[in-house]
Amino acid sequence: MKVVTILGARPQFIKAAPVSKALHQAGISEFILHTGQHYDEAMSQRFFDDLELPPADVNLGVGSGSHGWQTGQMLIGIEPVLQNIRPDWVIVYGDTNSTLAGALAAVKLNLPLAHVEAGLRSYNRSMPEEHNRVLTDHCADLLFCPTQTTVENLKREGLAKCAHWVGDVMYDAVLLFTGIAERHESIFNKMRLSQGKYFLATIHRPSNTDDSGRLKAILEALDRQEFPVVFPIHPRTRMRMIDYGWDDPIDSQKSSYKSLHFINPTGYLDMLILEKNARLILTDSGGVQKEAYWFGVPCLTIRFETEWIETVQAGWNRLVEANTAEIIQATREASQPSHNQPAYFGDGTAAAKISDLLLKSI
Repeated sequence: MKVVTILGARPQFIKAAPVSKALHQAGISEFILHTGQHYDEAMSQRFFDDLELPPADVNLGVGSGSHGWQTGQMLIGIEPVLQNIRPDWVIVYGDTNSTLAGALAAVKLNLPLAHVEAGLRSYNRSMPEEHNRVLTDHCADLLFCPTQTTVENLKREGLAKCAHWVGDVMYDAVLLFTGIAERHESIFNKMRLSQGKYFLATIHRPSNTDDSGRLKAILEALDRQEFPVVFPIHPRTRMRMIDYGWDDPIDSQKSSYKSLHFINPTGYLDMLILEKNARLILTDSGGVQKEAYWFGVPCLTIRFETEWIETVQAGWNRLVEANTAEIIQATREASQPSHNQPAYFGDGTAAAKISDLLLKSI
């Protein structure tokens, strides 16, 4: 049996790592196609290295561009690869333009398509990711769901026959790599951080970065904290700050911030350690919300909504508006809930379940 795995962005590398390992253990041949959506070294190759992913068999090197151009270039590049290999399954992950391009290429060639992390819904149609995930789900033959909520979402859309609750492959990755990360010489050690004595922040979504007022309000709130705030800055966020005429956040000589400590994007292992030891996490990233939950670290999500509503329901995550006063108030009120984290995301064996279902569905 042979599969083609289509990847393009940092979260997909993390999700693919345990699945790739499970496929290999099951004797399934995997061909990895990297679209090049994340082309920055710190956002791409470093993650392949940290996660011990096999090198990509093909890298399209598409890079950045408008949504339509980027998706179109990926589709043009993916199609001949799939035509040549004719795999038993095409696997796509998440909700990026790489996901949608891979899904469209597969269905146009009448190739079986599997979607990992299926069924997520924000019900915010202004998000490009929402359209990507909905369209991909309705193209796919197998839908691998991270939570029971995502299964119910697909049932309401008439996709119950394709939906399988396997758990979250990112939880598999956390269990697989945290021990390795703790033995790794990390940025946590280099920065001489102390457990529970700093906040961690990640902001990258267009809704927060493409609006200078929102981004300014977030940064002002982060800079007025009683604890240092470590901020691994996404290339997009850094570029927007420079575009707005603000100082380059990585240039410490020009930094006017007191509590905010900007650092270059970290590898996955470094990020796990920073998350695990933080007092509080502030983010607009879906994956970071879940990792905070698994590590038992309170999280503030600076968005109007979240696909991972279970983390909010359990009391470990709170949605906060991009308003300086509201963020400051929320950080003061943040605390660990008195109860444990329910196992919404499975038992850490999602990857093995995915490989089993693929073999059974030939």
